[in-house]
Amino acid sequence: MRCDAHTHLQDPRFAAAGFDVPAWLRERSGAYACAVNATDEADWDAVARLAEHPGVHPVYGLHPWKIAGRRRGWEERLCLRLEGDPSAGVGETGLDRWIEGHDLDDQLGVFRVHMKIAAELNRPLTVHCLRAWGAMRDCLAAGPLPERGFLLHAYGGPAEMLGSFVDMGAYFSFSTYFTDPRRHRVRDTFAHIPAERLLVETDAPAMPPPPRLNRNHLDDPEDGSPLNHPANLALALAALAEIRSETVAALEQRTAENFLRWWGGPAADD
Repeated sequence: MRCDAHTHLQDPRFAAAGFDVPAWLRERSGAYACAVNATDEADWDAVARLAEHPGVHPVYGLHPWKIAGRRRGWEERLCLRLEGDPSAGVGETGLDRWIEGHDLDDQLGVFRVHMKIAAELNRPLTVHCLRAWGAMRDCLAAGPLPERGFLLHAYGGPAEMLGSFVDMGAYFSFSTYFTDPRRHRVRDTFAHIPAERLLVETDAPAMPPPPRLNRNHLDDPEDGSPLNHPANLALALAALAEIRSETVAALEQRTAENFLRWWGGPAADD
């Protein structure tokens, strides 16, 4: 089974580009699983609709890029959404000092609410971080955190922080964006992540692989920019297998086991 730890398959650009996400999911039922991450309250319902397909794990929360537009009472509505779906995770949430006009203090406040909810319900927590790794480490260390662990998606943080994040319960996902051989630092870091904490992701439709590697062409009809196709997960598996000197089949099995353990799937009971 191929398991994509982080996607945004609810993104309306897929339909605009002529890609039928529900049909694609139906064709892969039983052989594919993924986490579909909301970015703000406006797409929670779209995520829920996709979660009707087998293997789709919904994740609800507020992305740090979207928190400025949040509506009063979002915390209560998030809790109600999660209580209504015991299979759902929390996120995408986190910290981002890359985005223009960021307010790190506001991001920290919102992130701590997500952490608290995920810990109280023991739900999978999906974490975004760009250029805020010191603040991220300190915030996670202060807790609380879900017992089942959390995902640092598309991990691009310092290699020297790996140990502390592992000790806190982190999983780390290798992105299709990292398939570019020129991304030496990130690729070297993933060579040293413990096998039981490895995951793979596409972040589709974001973060496409380099054009020369992309055999699943999908373009945004608005501006012609490339979209990341969920089938590009195969590229992430192949690149990570090469980095770690493993076979693709062995890595696919390992990352599926890790994904299902994190989500509390069948592998957790084996």
